[in-house]
Amino acid sequence: MKHVIALDVSNGKSTMVIYDPYRQCDFEGQLNHTRAEFDQLHTRIEEMTRLNGQAPDIVFEATGVYSRPVEAFLKDRGHAYCRMNPLEANLQMAKMRRHKTDTSDAHELAKTHFRMERESTYIQEDYYDQMRALARYYDEVDDEITLLKNRMHALLQMSFPELEKLLTPGSALFLNVVQLYPHPDYLIEQSKTVIKNRLRANTRKKISSTSAEKKAAILLVAAEKSYPAIKSTDVRCDQVRDYAARLADLQEKKASLVKEMAERSKERTEYHVFRSIPGIGETTACRLIGELGDFRRFQHAKQLNAYTGIDIMRYQSGNTQYRDRINKRGNKQLRKILYFMICAMLMAKGKPNHFVDYYYKLKKQPQRKPHKVAIIACINKFLKVTLHLLTHGILYDYESTRPAHQS
Repeated sequence: MKHVIALDVSNGKSTMVIYDPYRQCDFEGQLNHTRAEFDQLHTRIEEMTRLNGQAPDIVFEATGVYSRPVEAFLKDRGHAYCRMNPLEANLQMAKMRRHKTDTSDAHELAKTHFRMERESTYIQEDYYDQMRALARYYDEVDDEITLLKNRMHALLQMSFPELEKLLTPGSALFLNVVQLYPHPDYLIEQSKTVIKNRLRANTRKKISSTSAEKKAAILLVAAEKSYPAIKSTDVRCDQVRDYAARLADLQEKKASLVKEMAERSKERTEYHVFRSIPGIGETTACRLIGELGDFRRFQHAKQLNAYTGIDIMRYQSGNTQYRDRINKRGNKQLRKILYFMICAMLMAKGKPNHFVDYYYKLKKQPQRKPHKVAIIACINKFLKVTLHLLTHGILYDYESTRPAHQS
């Protein structure tokens, strides 16, 4: 028998209750998230450990960033803990009549802990936390790039729409030209030689003199034909310049994040396993590690499916039965990465793998599966295969795992 410490976490503080092995409340109070009060809690935990001969169980509900200080303190001091999923905690503590207060929630967490067989939360290496932070940072930068591209496109349609047809939108040269010449009038005022020299001097990536001269000639022709909706003195020309400069910086940041993730992962087994699968590049491999975390905490593929949110949700009552669908309660970022990863594999030429083969098998059955259903089935297969590869430290090999009659 051991003590149970339950915390109802909120912003900067927690309501704490301590129950003794006989399920009686020993303490009820507030824990401020400060160094001094965390030290006092650590001393109290050590005293209970000496008294019972075993450490108390510590349980709290995950509340996003607010529960991070509590979790960091417990990790630093080496205390095992159970971090509850909010939905799971709500279901376990549900009652016919209930008073919803921070204190009552803390008491219910402690009481239900005596009845439930809750396992301690798996504590990952700091590497996985850093990879998760980098992957989420990458997603934020990518979302901001998409937003700025849409805004810049709308303005360019009024100032110089021909640019998006002459140059690859989003490329380094395109963003450079937008910053230099957001309006055709800026081009008409200058000679081809001046434009060529400015392109070479201001483009972040190297461009040859011949290529710059050709681009200058094309831009001059487009400028003479263009009929913009706004004048060159319009404030929106400065605005589109600003968008282009910010996009260039964000694209460089995005590339540096991938480089940092790859550098941190170059000695990791999971990185090499993911990279061995045809269709998975450096960026996808790093983002998968960031969202998947330490694979060793998954004992079987069903847990991984639930974590991803592709486990089946089934509803049947009497004569009513709805069509099966995925739960979508898991990691939506991981689910998104896996969905677009399979789509990219389908579009890749000359890179066969079992997941693409499985997709086309599902599409050729007598009752062929819809596209999204087949994609989810491929994700399910991918998770099973990669969990096996990661668990055994095996690289993917398409040829060695093909059936004998196909050899």
